[in-house]
Amino acid sequence: MSDTQTLIENRPPSVATLFLDRVESTPDREAYRYPVPPASGKGPDEWRSYTWGEAAERVFAAAAGLIELGVEAEQRVAIASNTRVEWILADLGILCAGAATTTVYPSTNAEETAYILADSGSRVLIAEDATQLAKVRERRGELPELAHVVVLDEAAAAPAEGDPEGWVLSLAELERRGAARLEKEPDLIRKRVAAITADQLATLIYTSGTTGKPKGVRLQHDCWSYMARAIEASGLVTGEDVQYLWLPLAHVFGKVLTAGQIGVGHVTAVDGRIDKIIENLPVVKPTYMAAVPRIFEKVYNGVAAKARAGGGAKYKIFQWAAGVAREYARVSQDNYRRTGKADAPAGLTIKHAIADKLVYAKLREAFGGNLRAAISGSAALAPDIGFFFSGAGIHILEGYGLTESSAASFVNPGEAYRTGTVGKPMPGTEVRIADDGEILLRGPGIMQGYHGLPEKTAEVLEDDGWFHTGDIGELSADGYLRITDRKKDLIKTSGGKYIAPAEVEGQFKAVCPFVSNILVHGADRNFCTALIALDEPTVTGWAEENGMAGKPYAEVVASPEMHRLIEGYVQRLNEGLQRWQTIKKFRILPRDLDVEHGELTPSLKLKRPVVEREYKHLIDEMYAGSREA
Repeated sequence: MSDTQTLIENRPPSVATLFLDRVESTPDREAYRYPVPPASGKGPDEWRSYTWGEAAERVFAAAAGLIELGVEAEQRVAIASNTRVEWILADLGILCAGAATTTVYPSTNAEETAYILADSGSRVLIAEDATQLAKVRERRGELPELAHVVVLDEAAAAPAEGDPEGWVLSLAELERRGAARLEKEPDLIRKRVAAITADQLATLIYTSGTTGKPKGVRLQHDCWSYMARAIEASGLVTGEDVQYLWLPLAHVFGKVLTAGQIGVGHVTAVDGRIDKIIENLPVVKPTYMAAVPRIFEKVYNGVAAKARAGGGAKYKIFQWAAGVAREYARVSQDNYRRTGKADAPAGLTIKHAIADKLVYAKLREAFGGNLRAAISGSAALAPDIGFFFSGAGIHILEGYGLTESSAASFVNPGEAYRTGTVGKPMPGTEVRIADDGEILLRGPGIMQGYHGLPEKTAEVLEDDGWFHTGDIGELSADGYLRITDRKKDLIKTSGGKYIAPAEVEGQFKAVCPFVSNILVHGADRNFCTALIALDEPTVTGWAEENGMAGKPYAEVVASPEMHRLIEGYVQRLNEGLQRWQTIKKFRILPRDLDVEHGELTPSLKLKRPVVEREYKHLIDEMYAGSREA
């Protein structure tokens, strides 16, 4: 048996067990960093730390406090909060109490929050602030099982008229009660953790449904224990790494990173404020971080816009350097595949060195200067953007997984990564491609099923453990997976041609620096069209250079000049497509798509049915007068 197999097969029953082991083996090592804004509200944040031992004090106190509130094994405790260190400590407290965490996005409205809490049977809600507390106060009549709300923000934890006695308390009060209980029963948490079995429910994550109510994905303790060991066995991260974690922890992608950290024992800097990412990176200086493709697209568009604003010469230098980066990445990755050395011909190497001094070095510095690799997941990254960053020395390792598979089913293997693929299966995960191209997965990371929905579970999970992902893909001879599309998102034109819209959309994002989101439409039509949403900061910069400074965004994007500009990029896109894939008509949307309007999921994935329904009039307009209309 290999060391990898031994590590995975001898995994403990839960991440709670792993956490206790980590605290015992490295109590004085730094575990978490977190920002504290200045009292005045002005100036930079102060970053503070917890060692593993200090984190454990808070985790154990929270766990004992939940037990004191009457929480029992596998009962659900929900968390509705942005990403912050208290989210992680609370989640570990829930797991160490033997309970299960229900995750709720803080952006979820009151109606859906109440649905998730009721459907999960959550007994306690850990709410970030007054906003989250107000949602459940408004719906308290629909939540008879919700016995308590624990508020992270102590000032917001005051009871209101109509609250049952003791219904609201602060996290600080919960921890005080827990600490008092631990004084009487010092072994309480260790006993609870020792009683956890691998098949016990650990987490309920509700998928963001594009239609109908969200489904609760049941992930057992063994899923996270397996993921922690598989990440450790992959060798992608070490105990010396510093991770910058900003992803929503209500999402499985963010959640799996917390499990991996406990297994490996490195430092994690936690701050979910997206508007602070650019400011935080040079301070945190991470060696690795995970992100969704939209973040890399925004960085790329931002760099391109800055170069354009610097004048024609600067923009030409950037375009040249971007071309060199892509060529260098393609050649060096191809050479690594053939010879095991990521090198390039002398002429290209010289050009790359010049471009590095002019462009790439500044880009790496913006990421903190120490970034070894970035992991991209949740949606497809346009290959041209991946090759650009790769050539610039920011190695983006694409990965793949679903909520139902605990997120990390595939990841690119370090130096042997291949842009445009999602890499190889994590150790211990099996994959096969069905006759219709669907990707099937089996392994310890696969869910138990959908909460209270046995029929829905049976639709995707076979008796022998194979899970139907709903994604279409291809496996290379040496095991690298390429995702081509969602099975349900494939477009079949009225002429019988199949089109993968995500592939066309990704190519457009690589050629057009102004785009934020694009939706390609064409199912049962005789040609393809597109709805295009533009990036507001980039558009604002362009407007200032083109005599429209100060005009509202909606007016700028509706202008004939902007239409001509985007039309040029659509033509460039079409030059690289098959005839039936080309975009014959497009419309620019009056605003960007966002989570608040329900057009994107909290992990920034496009909700196609929502967008197509909202902008049906524009789609109908594009097909008006065609032979099918």
